[in-house]
Amino acid sequence: MAFGEPLIEYEVLESTNAEASALLSAGRAAHGTVVLGHQQTEGQGQRGRAWHSQPGLDLTFSIVCTPEGLRADRQFALSKVAALAVYDTVRPHVQADLRIKWPNDILVSGQKVAGILIQNELAGDQVARSIIGIGLNVNSTGFPADLVATSLMQEGGKELDRRAVLFHLLDRFGHWWQKWQQAPEAGLVSYTDRLWTRGRWAAMLLDGAPITARALDVDELGRLLVEAEDGTVSAYGLDRLRFAPRKPGLHG
Repeated sequence: MAFGEPLIEYEVLESTNAEASALLSAGRAAHGTVVLGHQQTEGQGQRGRAWHSQPGLDLTFSIVCTPEGLRADRQFALSKVAALAVYDTVRPHVQADLRIKWPNDILVSGQKVAGILIQNELAGDQVARSIIGIGLNVNSTGFPADLVATSLMQEGGKELDRRAVLFHLLDRFGHWWQKWQQAPEAGLVSYTDRLWTRGRWAAMLLDGAPITARALDVDELGRLLVEAEDGTVSAYGLDRLRFAPRKPGLHG
């Protein structure tokens, strides 16, 4: 079954992730189902932050997945699949530097063009089902002053067919899903190659305290491997490490 079969659309809804989860619980959605909301009123990003999107201009949707044999401690593979699919979708429309910001944002010259929010349900030590929510700025032309964001239209200078963009993304999602299924470890190495700030010194917050470090890799547990200024290498999860907030107008 291809991803997006079926495609369930709503003109307005609170959250595509919440709706996808409800449909799955009610037996009305299965692996591959996609829930698309043309206007999402309660969309969220990481750490419960609101996701800004413009009705009828951007893409907000969720993909239902029921991975087989995925251990809970290896669930970050789903973030890699989603991020690589979004990266491939954005790449043809931008000329500027395009990167994946750990754990799951897509940046164009340091400005967010897409975000991913994954909600997993566990059964013992396995991931039983996953709802992968994706927000992609397609045709937006302006953002609140406090957001460091951009869109495909702002980067490429032309309006895009959102439906065509969606189907391209779902096709790439299927591609990376298959590569991951065939080679769980080797299939997703491209994620590391596309990491934002990889090998470059960057401002981060470790347990809330500012540090300067550079990203090296992401391990199988989804932890970011960073090198400190004294040369020590450590792995941290999102509960301890994050990039320092960027200010509007600073895109490096």
